[in-house]
Amino acid sequence: MPNRLADETSPYLLQHKDNPVDWYPWGDDAFERARNEDRPVFLSIGYSACHWCHVMERESFENDEIAALMNERFVNIKVDREERPDVDSIYMATTQAMTGRGGWPMSIFMTPDGKPYFTGTYFPPEDRGGMPGFPRVLTGAADAYRDRRDEVTETTSKLVEQLQAQTVAQASTEPMTRATITRAFSTLVSMFDGDNGGFGPAPKFPQAMALEFLLRYWHDTHDDQALQMVDLTLTKMALGGIYDQIGGGFARYATDDIWLVPHFEKMLYDNALLVPVYLHAWQVTGNGLYRRVVEETLAYVEREMLDPSGGFYSAQDADSEGEEGKFFVWEASDVDDLVGEELGRVARAYFGLTDQGNFEGRNILSIPEPEEEVLQELGISSDELHVSVAKIREALFDEREKRVRPGLDDKVLTSWNAIMLKAFAEAGAALDHEHYVDVARRNAEFLIDSLVKDGRLLRTWKDGAAKLNGYLEDYGYLIDALLSLYEATFEQRWLAEAIKLADGMMELFWEQDQGVFYDTGSDHEQLLYRPREVSDNATPSGSSSATMALFRLALFTGNADYQRAALSSLRSVHEFLARAPAGFANWLSALDFYLSTPKEIVIMGPYDDPATQALLRVARGRYLPNRALAGADSAAGAESPVAAATSPLLQDRDLVDGKPAAYVCENYACQLPVTEPEALVRQLEAGG
Repeated sequence: MPNRLADETSPYLLQHKDNPVDWYPWGDDAFERARNEDRPVFLSIGYSACHWCHVMERESFENDEIAALMNERFVNIKVDREERPDVDSIYMATTQAMTGRGGWPMSIFMTPDGKPYFTGTYFPPEDRGGMPGFPRVLTGAADAYRDRRDEVTETTSKLVEQLQAQTVAQASTEPMTRATITRAFSTLVSMFDGDNGGFGPAPKFPQAMALEFLLRYWHDTHDDQALQMVDLTLTKMALGGIYDQIGGGFARYATDDIWLVPHFEKMLYDNALLVPVYLHAWQVTGNGLYRRVVEETLAYVEREMLDPSGGFYSAQDADSEGEEGKFFVWEASDVDDLVGEELGRVARAYFGLTDQGNFEGRNILSIPEPEEEVLQELGISSDELHVSVAKIREALFDEREKRVRPGLDDKVLTSWNAIMLKAFAEAGAALDHEHYVDVARRNAEFLIDSLVKDGRLLRTWKDGAAKLNGYLEDYGYLIDALLSLYEATFEQRWLAEAIKLADGMMELFWEQDQGVFYDTGSDHEQLLYRPREVSDNATPSGSSSATMALFRLALFTGNADYQRAALSSLRSVHEFLARAPAGFANWLSALDFYLSTPKEIVIMGPYDDPATQALLRVARGRYLPNRALAGADSAAGAESPVAAATSPLLQDRDLVDGKPAAYVCENYACQLPVTEPEALVRQLEAGG
């Protein structure tokens, strides 16, 4: 008989609806029962693409004896960390404080008022490899609550006080200078893997935000080392097994140093963050590999992660048929049989296929050897190789489509959708690819229409229903994305929506007395404490995204309140930026934006006029990380009085001698308007 999770919409929670565990979703009902029966609470936090979450479910939560022990001694709560980042953040901090490490599945034993007294991650079903079995952990935790209540109460009270104190901002009094950025760069250099790219040892995560910061650093300083670090990392990832060589898109991380063996789940946010890095690197270098990765990754997202409504799904699982990576790996002999002897020889040389395999006797596809060596081995031309590889990819893709697919987490999260919206909008603008812009526009329409209720942005949507109040990251990401969509379309509604959301964000999340943002709104339920996660982890923190969005929005609107809030927020973390750049990379990009002199670019002219389009290709096609690009489809200045009021950049901007014109301003000084693309290039190159 299904448990209470059967009424939820989260695919992760629904995976557990038939467990014999008497699961509750997070909410008052569970805690009220725990208080009434004086029982401790067991909280399990995970997500749908988490491999070890599935393992613990199979081993323990589907075990009738273990479930009976859980039901007898605890009130049991299951949480999807992607739906409830606030709950995840609070209890991850407690797990790290109590054990020195964290991860998922997260296992928390709490008092009925939600205070944790014992924490851990994965527990096996019996004592194994130095780890206590889950039944022993359950019994010990229940006995501790029953027999050592005073000790438990004292421990939990001290821990909560310590964690709450960490959310109080300590604003830096040091001047905000480029010295911080230079020190952060030096720290990243010391962490860099000069052989394989990336930062630190295995497991290797893409760390897209650090790569974006390095591109900005190169743009500011023209330091070749920064660009070389980006180039090596992006190339190694694109040729490695972390990238799906057949279907496009990146796995979450590599388990080794050389990016070969991925943890096979694909997360929407990783791909959303990596597309702009590859796009910007292509703008800088012209490397065709980077453009191909952008196009293939966006094709994968549109093909497999796009709901008919226009929203993007959250993740694809690592497992299929109960086996990690089964969907993605190949027997070399099967490839030979599929494509024939001649193409099979090419596939073995190009993708590094062997009869022994490189992953549990089978092959993860990668491109391990330089093309020159492959050509020499095969004795064919580059054109012949590319034609053959295209045929092989098509045949393998068609064959793979017949396999049992990995599980799909088809909930739609506002924040992750927003960063993918931005990726499509930026790619569409930079590559002059209107279809990408259409995908971004449709996603924005879906988010505004389906995930805003009574002016309040919501967190998650599935099967036509939206729920849960949005968090700071939902607001910050979406404001930032709508600005990029405005730059790609000049449709004033997106700028107007960004302003509306920014005002709502300031009202709900900004604490004027402390000068910081909190992750939950002032209308949120009471938790142990009000969380304020500032480090950039797999995704930008809510605070850093809000800060960057407000810096950008201030440039478009001239609203000094946005600028002041962003600067105050930035000061609250300034002391950490140089010390821990990998964990504050998006903050460093915000600092770079603040310290730069962003270019204000306005293009005026009928949108479908070839002369207007020529100017737009110049403005949108270049890597200009610190800019505001505005315009209007009009032959007489601003599109409307409303548009001019929304963006003062459009005021007093007209055609020049009846021709579409570009205006470039910087540091309160404007250059003469130009009508020729070459002249605009010269103005944009002036001063970097």
